Amino acid sequence: MRRTVPLHLSLLLALAACEAPATPATCTAGLDLDADGVCDGDRVDWSEDASIDPGTSRANVYELDPADLAEVSERGIQHAFVWPVEITGLLIPYRPFQAFMDNPDNAGAVSLLREQLGFGTFEEFYTWLGLARYPEPGMGGIYDLPIPEGHAPGDAVGASLLQTEWGEGLTFSCATCHASPLFGRTVVGLSNRRARANAVFLLAGELVHNMPPDAFQSLTDATAEERALYERTLDNYGAVGAKEPEVLGLDTAVAQIGLSLGRRADDPWATYSAEAETDPDFVELETFVADSKPAVWWSLKYKTRWLSDGSLVSGNPIVYNLLANELGRGTDLHELSDWLATERTTLDELTVAVFATEPPKWTDFFGTDGIDEAEARAGQVVFDANCASCHGEYEKGWDAADADTLSAVDRLATTRVVYLAQTPVMDMGTDPQRAQGHGYVDRLNQLQISLDAENVFVGQAGYVPPPLEGIWARYPYLHNNSVPTLCALLSPPEERPTVFYQGPADDPATDFDADCVGYPVGDAIPVVWLEDEEARFDTTVPGLRNIGHEQDLDATERAQVIAFLKTL
Repeated sequence: MRRTVPLHLSLLLALAACEAPATPATCTAGLDLDADGVCDGDRVDWSEDASIDPGTSRANVYELDPADLAEVSERGIQHAFVWPVEITGLLIPYRPFQAFMDNPDNAGAVSLLREQLGFGTFEEFYTWLGLARYPEPGMGGIYDLPIPEGHAPGDAVGASLLQTEWGEGLTFSCATCHASPLFGRTVVGLSNRRARANAVFLLAGELVHNMPPDAFQSLTDATAEERALYERTLDNYGAVGAKEPEVLGLDTAVAQIGLSLGRRADDPWATYSAEAETDPDFVELETFVADSKPAVWWSLKYKTRWLSDGSLVSGNPIVYNLLANELGRGTDLHELSDWLATERTTLDELTVAVFATEPPKWTDFFGTDGIDEAEARAGQVVFDANCASCHGEYEKGWDAADADTLSAVDRLATTRVVYLAQTPVMDMGTDPQRAQGHGYVDRLNQLQISLDAENVFVGQAGYVPPPLEGIWARYPYLHNNSVPTLCALLSPPEERPTVFYQGPADDPATDFDADCVGYPVGDAIPVVWLEDEEARFDTTVPGLRNIGHEQDLDATERAQVIAFLKTL
């Protein structure tokens, strides 16, 4: 006979079930600084439906205690400085090459290298790569960087010596492209406009193809272990599809990911495949120009989708960047998956640090010189009417009720950014080839690491209109660096320079146009820059065109907007 439970008893049992304490979750990997059993990173909504309340940000992306945020960010920045993925596929055996370069008996060969490549020692190599340098302590604010153990002021930022079972291997970190010299300071998160990161892969290809292991060991007096490290790099390089950027300052990550996937099996682990290495897919990316600038980091805190074209619509973008880098380094994805699982704390610290980065301010470098406050305030009005719907609104110190009591620097400061709740993608008529280069998104989506991280890629028609903090330091402009100054960006496309040069940011008196904000152009270009063909930007090349982003502003309004943009 079936028994029934009285209604009042059923209600009591239901209430008891609701009130019974749940078994605490256990965070087995990653940060859990409040020890509540929930991984701090699991609180982040990385989904396609995520939104951010306008006027807020995810600068503290894991919602950590402020003291913890500072400590975690410092550790995370050091992961950005020294590549944390020890199982990375391409490592240059450091000691043998260093010994070869330092040996006086090899002076002739080193001199020949210097003549042909532009460097003959590792220090010259780092300079040629365009790496920023660790500053002396006491720079203050965001310029006072946490120098990793084993490094000192003046050392190259991004050059990473990893300890392996075969000896020290040299590779390069996030900071190679995402830390930039700027008028005597190193700015973390700023696109390195002079980096030659892609050249490392091309040089590695020439090296392994022209120097078999026997020759390497004989030439450098390498140990058996160091030879094994060299052979590992040689083997992994078969899965690397490298491409040189069209011009210095751009990155070919889009092409390198696609070309590298094309040299692997079409399966969830992109397995090594001798057949695919011999007859690769995505060959069109070898000639199709989809170059773009490395993105600044401090804008991520306002975004809900990632990459210049917004094609990464969900998932932690740091996981994507590690995956993209390791695909381009020929790494075994089973090993990368294991690393992501076991080194979750490292991933968390790097994520926290990237989202917490802050932009450089004009006043940090120039004080209030070059900014007419009245003109900038007029520019805010013009900007809000014409640009804010895409790029967000920026509340200023001068908007405060007590603005009259503030210093000139504090009146110019941005106090609040009101960006869109969900990151849009818009077609403003700019060169479409960067967005068109993602013909392999289905392959990325099927990778097990993408599935595990819930990274989802959707091809887009257009680009993300980014938040504009630090825009004065982000020249040249647009996703492909095709516009040298803000004056040119706010002018009709037909009036923009067709050719300009991407020189260094050493001396603001000669290397920077403070009125137009960006590179000097025309007769103002330093003569020495004209000798650097790699830095010559020709906007007639498909993929590098300076079209689109047209604004209907007169000359006065353009000057006012530029004055305002200097303050962001």
